[in-house]
Order: sequence, then C-alpha cells, then structure tokens
Amino acid sequence: MSSHEHTENDGHDHNHENSGYLPAITSFILLLTGLAIEHVFKYGFFDGWVLVAWYIAAYLPVALPVIKETIEALKKGEVFTEFFLMTIATVGAMAIGEYPEGVAVMLFYAIGELFQNAAVNQAKNNITALLDVRPKTAHVLTNGNYQTVDPESVKIGDTIQIKVGEKVPLDGKLISDKASLNAAAITGESKPQSLIEGENVLAGSINLESVIEVEVEKLYNDSSVAKILNLVQNATAKKAKTELLIRRLAKIYTPIVVYLAIAICILPYFFVETYQFQDWLYRALVFLVISCPCALVISIPLGYFGGLGAASKNGILFKGATFMDTLTQVNTLVMDKTGTVTKGTFKVKQISISNDMTEDEFMSYVLSLEKTSTHPIAKAIMQYENSADISDASDVDEIAGKGLKGVVKNKTVLAGNKKLLDQFNIKTPDEIDSIVDSIVLVAIDGNYAGFVTISDELKDDANQTILAIRNLGIKEIVMLSGDKDSITQMVAGELSISQASGGLLPEDKLNHVEKLKEDPTKVIAFMGDGINDAPVLATSHLGIAMGANGSDVAIETADMIIQTDQPSKFITGFNISKSTQQVIWQNIILAFGVKVLVLILGAAGMATLWQAVFADVGVALLAILNAVRLQKMKW
Repeated sequence: MSSHEHTENDGHDHNHENSGYLPAITSFILLLTGLAIEHVFKYGFFDGWVLVAWYIAAYLPVALPVIKETIEALKKGEVFTEFFLMTIATVGAMAIGEYPEGVAVMLFYAIGELFQNAAVNQAKNNITALLDVRPKTAHVLTNGNYQTVDPESVKIGDTIQIKVGEKVPLDGKLISDKASLNAAAITGESKPQSLIEGENVLAGSINLESVIEVEVEKLYNDSSVAKILNLVQNATAKKAKTELLIRRLAKIYTPIVVYLAIAICILPYFFVETYQFQDWLYRALVFLVISCPCALVISIPLGYFGGLGAASKNGILFKGATFMDTLTQVNTLVMDKTGTVTKGTFKVKQISISNDMTEDEFMSYVLSLEKTSTHPIAKAIMQYENSADISDASDVDEIAGKGLKGVVKNKTVLAGNKKLLDQFNIKTPDEIDSIVDSIVLVAIDGNYAGFVTISDELKDDANQTILAIRNLGIKEIVMLSGDKDSITQMVAGELSISQASGGLLPEDKLNHVEKLKEDPTKVIAFMGDGINDAPVLATSHLGIAMGANGSDVAIETADMIIQTDQPSKFITGFNISKSTQQVIWQNIILAFGVKVLVLILGAAGMATLWQAVFADVGVALLAILNAVRLQKMKW
C-alpha cells in the first residue's frame, strides 16, 4: 500500500492500524482462561450462560473490526468478501455451541492482520527524514530590520534575506551583487547556478556562498516549489490502486465455500432418507468454520514481511508489499540523470594546454588562483590530484558571472568562462564551442593558455546496472533530465541508452511519462532523486527514489527508496521481489492444498473444528519458516 493510497478511503482499512495488538492479546488471554475453566476446573461458577458470555467477551475484541468491515462492504453491495466469510463462519460456530473454536478462528485471523500491518509499517518506519521540502520561514525586511515570518504572509515586492545553507522560500529577483545557488532539486541542473543582480531566483534553491537578498516576485502559493507539490498531488490522484492478492483470491474462494456450505445443508434432504436439518446445518457450519482462510491470510503477509525485511537489509525500502509485485512486472524504466546515474558532484575531466607548459606548471597557475574562491567549480578543481606547486595569488578579483582575475608568480591570470576572456579581448579557439562539459578557460599575461573541463561523473555501478536491467527483460530504458540536453545525450551515450531528453521542466517529464502510459501494455518505473522528479514518481506505476541524497519530497512521493543511492540496487530489489513472489505462491498452494483436504474431510463429517484450527496453525508455521528463508538468502 502506498502512502498515496492511505489518503483515499476505499472502505477497507485492511490494516486496522488503530486496533493495535491489545484486542488480540485480550482475546487470547480470555480464550485461554475460558478453556482452562472449562476443561481443567470443570465449570463451577462459570457454567451455562456465564461461560457463554465469557467466550463472547473473548470473541468481540477481535471480531468487531471484521464485523464492521462486513457491514461497510455490504452497504457497497460487496457480499462475498473475506470479512463476510469470517463473520458468518465464526457466528455460525457460536450458534452451534462451538464457542472456543469460533474465538480461535477469529483470533488467528486478527493475528494475520497484525502480521500484514507489521509488514507495511516495517517499511514505513525505516523511512526517515520525510520532511516537507517547503521552507518553513522567511526573513523579511521590515522597518530596516529582518524579521522571521511564515512564507505565506510575505507579499510581492518584499525583500527577503537568505543565509548560507538556507532554502530560498519564495520566487524572486536577486538584488545582491551575485549568488551561487544549488537548484538541482528544482531544475535537475547538475551545475550550481551563478547569478548576478537582477536574475531570477527559484524557491527551493539552496544558497551556497554568502548572505543574499531577494525581492519577492511571486506569492508563496505561486512559487516553483508549491507548483511542483501541486503536480505531485494531482499525479498521486491518478495512481491506480493495486488490489491485494488476498482480496482477489477471496472474490473467487469466498462465494464457492458459501454456496458449498448451503449445498451441504440443503441437498442431502433430497438424497438422505434419515435427513435431520439440525445435523446437516451443524455439518455445514463446521464446513464454513474450516473454510475460513486463516492460514492463507497469515501466509501471504508473512511472505511479504520476509521480502520487505530482506530488502531493508540491502538498503531498499518498499512502502508496501504490493509494490514488490509491481516491480516484477516493470517492462519500461524511465530515469533521471543527475544524482541517479551520476554522482551529482564535479570532477576535473580534461586538461588542455595550448603552449609548451607542462600539466603541473599549467595547473599551478589555475590552482593558485582557484584556491581563493568558494565556488563549487573552484572546489572541484582544487580536488584534482597533482604535484603542482601552489602559490599565493594576489590582487584577486572575482568578476560576477564570469570568473577570476589575479596575479600568480608575477603573471596576470584569468580563469573563467568565454565572457571573461572576451572582456579582456583574448581570442579563444573554436574547438571550445563544441565542448559539452562545464569549462574553465585560462589566460596568462594576456594570452590564451588552455582550459580545464569539469563534469559530473557516472556512478561506479551505472554501466553494469543498465546492462543487468536489460538482462532482466526490461528492454525500454528512457533518460529524462532537467540538465542541458547536450550533457544528457552524452551521458545517455556512455550508458548506451538510445532514448534521452534534456532541458526538461517537471511538467515536461510528466508529459513524457503520461505519453508512455498511453500504451496499456507498459508497466513504467521511474527512478529519480530531485523535487522536479516528484510528479513523475507519483504518476508512474512504480516510483523509485534515491534516498541518501534525494530530496525529501521525492522520498515521500516514491513507492520504493534506494537508501544507498546505488542504481544497481534496482536489480537487487527486483530479485528479492521475484523470490518473494515465489514464496508467496508456495504458501498459497500449501494453504489451499491443506484447506481443500480438511474441507473434504469436514464435509464428510470426519474432521472436528479443533483439527481444522490446528491444521491452520501447522500451515502458518510452515509459511513462517518459508518466509524466513528470504532473510537468509544472499543477494
């Protein structure tokens, strides 16, 4: 069950989350006490109606939620549900005087529900930091001082201040000289934005360097973050519900056993000379009690519980057992680029030198100048491993939106973009125009000296993951990114992905996936990590978020979370889900096989209620052992 499905009331709160363990514990204690009084102490005061009342008291805590579900389903015209079967079977047991059996059967059902509840909560409780991505406060200039207020109260034209590390609360225009912002979660752009006065600032971006001021141009509800969250909400509403396997089976199983029970009661009238209505009613009710799908109800969530546990141990969180089923059906994978198959961090990729300097000599000038800057690209260059002699640069001037100028070893050095070199009338070679990666051009004493390219690198397991995904039978792989199309196409080429599009806004990604969904044969999984991925995560059949560095809203929206940020965990999750399905079907076949055998014996009058109950317990224990195997497997 997804977090989205909990928001919709389908009339069947199958988890009974509000019930907890107390009703089952209360029922169990009262049942044991009643059995002890009845069989050990031989009634005494508890004879007759007092004993009956005692068993009814044991029955009600676990029965009332099921009876409530039965009534709700009947109101909707859904007669043959497992709730209906549980209700008439256990009430029937009470009617023929088999009080302990009636309580025991409903108690086993309640325990099965608790197992299923635990399986879902196991995944939910392991998901941490699902904080709302929207900034909670804004620092607004009021009467010459900054006051912290709710962003919803900020008006257009107000001036807000954003400190280093804070998220921009509202869309606006930069009124400080310059700013460096991480907007990856909004736009998908892997390179931090370098803005100058007058340029637009998006809400949700993170301020990387100095304190900045922004003039608000949009109200809180019209901001980029609010629009994306609205897209998520609308996309969630379109997500199709996944019907639980037990409910699908119950729709077939329940009417069959109900009609068979009626037949057992009535048909012998026409064929048996010594027909006694009460005797055959008793046998029919015994048949109904035996037919209760207790072991089946327990075995299915237990299998999922084992699968969810195995996945959690491997750094994969599913927000419900049904999403494991969906993963095994995926035949189309759509993925984001930045932070999903790439690391989202910069690294020096290429060094090109146009004169006769050695690489160490060239880099000594670049590193000496860049060490004075806190810009993310400068930090990436400083991480470059080399044996260059780094000196102190003097007269360093950071030219907003262009780069750095300074003096290193008595030579004037420029390091920045083409605009910087054009400003100083330094000619650059034509080859740089065809370079896809982020580029830092270098000039020394007025002459072009070379360049350094910076790029986001592929994750270590990206290539092997794409190959392994194809081996699983998922032939259609699509890359959609908010990063530049040229960079997106380059990365897609390195991974042998033929379908790729870059420069996309959140709604563009959503439209792409909606178009893919028009083909009813496609089961689409989307893998991403940014706020801009959230609408697509919600609308795809299976949303997969990178959990370590992913945005909060992406994690909250997704159905499956990869905590380690390794795309190869998709393969691990797929294999665990496949094995879980096998265990589920083994448990179903076992439960049905034993059930049919005992049903035949019951119809022939050769099985008692207690034998039926213990048969269920035996099947449940085998199902538990089978499910535990999932935890022991190597993935």
